Amino acid sequence: MELALAEAHKAYDLREVPIGAVIVLSDRVIGRGHNLRESSGDPTAHAEMLAIQQAARNLGTWRLDNTVMYVTVEPCPMCAGALVLARVRQLVFGAPDPKAGACGSLMNIVEDQRLNHRLGVVSGVMAEACAALLQRFFQEIRKDPEGCRRG
Repeated sequence: MELALAEAHKAYDLREVPIGAVIVLSDRVIGRGHNLRESSGDPTAHAEMLAIQQAARNLGTWRLDNTVMYVTVEPCPMCAGALVLARVRQLVFGAPDPKAGACGSLMNIVEDQRLNHRLGVVSGVMAEACAALLQRFFQEIRKDPEGCRRG
């Protein structure tokens, strides 16, 4: 989770919503990402999506079997769906997202029995540090709304 939090700090430094993700296979990082929606103008440039794309490139396959994703905030529906489609084995996240979380908060896509793949989920890992970075970011944005890039 420390590596995911380091990715979140990269997003923070870019004035992006500070969320970071890494994907690990056999104790080796094969994908990493941090939010780039504002700077790229791409609504799908979430940390999780970028980490999944990099992991798939590094493995040469879309099947990310036996991998674990660490992400600082509970994934949204798009990212949760991508984790299922990529066949990630386990998700470890820090802070819950009561407004958009799709791994237990609003819904639970990654453990939905109706889907052909499910992930194990561990939540609350370094939750305080992950939430604190988000809170600091949004406090700063409220003070200086122009400081955040507009897509």
